[in-house]
Amino acid sequence: MTGDTRRALGLELGSDAEARWLLEEVDRRHPGASEEHRHFALRALVERRLAGVPLQYVLGHWAFRQLDLVVDHRVLIPRPETEQVVEVAFGVLGSAVGSRSDPLVVDLGTGSGAIALALATEGRGRWPGIEVWATDVDADALEVAALNLARARGGSPPGPTGPAVTLSRGGWWHALPGALRGRVDLAVSNPPYVAEHEWPELDPEVRLEPYGALVAGRGSVTGVPGMAAVEEIVAGAPAWLADRGMLVVEIAPHQAAAALDAARRAPLGDPRIERDLAGRDRVLVAGGP
Repeated sequence: MTGDTRRALGLELGSDAEARWLLEEVDRRHPGASEEHRHFALRALVERRLAGVPLQYVLGHWAFRQLDLVVDHRVLIPRPETEQVVEVAFGVLGSAVGSRSDPLVVDLGTGSGAIALALATEGRGRWPGIEVWATDVDADALEVAALNLARARGGSPPGPTGPAVTLSRGGWWHALPGALRGRVDLAVSNPPYVAEHEWPELDPEVRLEPYGALVAGRGSVTGVPGMAAVEEIVAGAPAWLADRGMLVVEIAPHQAAAALDAARRAPLGDPRIERDLAGRDRVLVAGGP
């Protein structure tokens, strides 16, 4: 398609970048197709975007660190804040395992599998024997995670040619087999932490993402809205973490004090808050010797 088409599309969408992404997606999906076929394929994507469907869902995939992940309405859209969670996780994993090359890692509430697969694929260079368990209570989300795991493996079994990731369905720690109790070197989670009263105030596009993956249930011990899932994960951590095991949990910036309090009550050693790239309190880190 011509440069004029791209410029016109950018004006229609209000974004030159989105125009480029949609055009590239048509090229990817329909190589060698006729101009007429490509035109109709492009218009189908454009109409979904103009209807308010998030760009990532329109494309059907999105970048997360070194991965290109399948994403659709069944899972949250991967965000830069969660990329930073992975960065923090890598930073603490070394202290948790010392000289060992076979850490046991858990991603609680994996969704698309973004965190689990990033840790497994990038971590193999430093820890060849890294093993990751990825859990989710939602069967639909696990279907997407399975698609992304298959893409990461390139059709190969776990081992030298593919990440060693096991998917397991269930709520938080309950999804793990009992044999892992007391052995987890690193547990990471991006749980729902939006309060119910905040839902109507979210951007309309965000409200097209799975409600249960965004909005935490009621029952917070601290009384801070949106903290119920975070508190449940933190409270269960001591039974599952190894002696030097670490917990890394994404939170909302205004929940930092409550998250620290939950970690101290668990109890988990040396809790602290790490900031995201925008300088906002974003990640609870706790555990260790």
